[in-house]
Amino acid sequence: MYLDPTPASFRPPAGGCDCHTHVFGPFDRYPLARERSYTPPPAPVEDLIARLDATGLGRAVIVQPSGYGTDNRRTLDAVAAYPDRLRAVAVIDGTESDTALLAMHGKGARGVRLNLISAGGPRGTTVAELLTRVAARIRPLGWHIQIYTDLDVVAENAALLQGLGVDIVLDHMAKVDATKGAAHPQFPVLGRLVETGRFWVKLSGTYRVSPDYYDNTDVTALARALIALNAERMVWGTDWPHLANHNRIASAEPPPIEYHPIDYGRLLSLVPEWTEDEQVTARILSHNPARLYDFPSGAAS
Repeated sequence: MYLDPTPASFRPPAGGCDCHTHVFGPFDRYPLARERSYTPPPAPVEDLIARLDATGLGRAVIVQPSGYGTDNRRTLDAVAAYPDRLRAVAVIDGTESDTALLAMHGKGARGVRLNLISAGGPRGTTVAELLTRVAARIRPLGWHIQIYTDLDVVAENAALLQGLGVDIVLDHMAKVDATKGAAHPQFPVLGRLVETGRFWVKLSGTYRVSPDYYDNTDVTALARALIALNAERMVWGTDWPHLANHNRIASAEPPPIEYHPIDYGRLLSLVPEWTEDEQVTARILSHNPARLYDFPSGAAS
């Protein structure tokens, strides 16, 4: 089970936002997708709110996990229960009606996620076809596309992504191997993309780019290199409740998995260590997510 958070080492800015979280269960009301690659324990939205309150954060973004496929009810109902504090990133396949998408917008959805790594997301088409179809559906709503994939795939599709006419958010530090950091062969491509103003990077999932949870010099160097590219296009997240690794192969009997024992407060405390600047910290934690996720004016608490 996930850990109780320790206090953060600093006072987060008003409207501070965790831009990458998930919620699960109760499973009798919100059953997982029949074909999925893992079976998690419950992680209720009330526990997420408790972590925000304990660490001084006002807001969070709930990202539809692959374990729920395109059934967004659990994510959207959680957000609708806290409309001033939460926003959603949904998963769609592009065949949804305009009415359905507008209803999702009304419940707090402001983007869609394309998970090109884990099973459970949209399938049966090429990356280019999927991106083009989804972008056409969400463009009128002002939503963005959040992509979970390796930086090499992003670089291969850079021209396509720039032509979609929507903002693009790259998950988990753009999946740059922390041991390579700015020396990654495609890092210059990433730099050119964030300079356009239409590409964002989530400073999240540190344990997905390095085996260590915190206090990792490689992750610190990578975070600082990403921030240096364009601090105005960086947002931060914890990836709570920190799903453990799984085989990413969908089946009708997916194995149960646990959560990494990660301290939420210690993750938050990394941000000022990365920025070394109070104003940049406030931009990444508060100003940038308020713009990207269309939060109401004024700080949430």
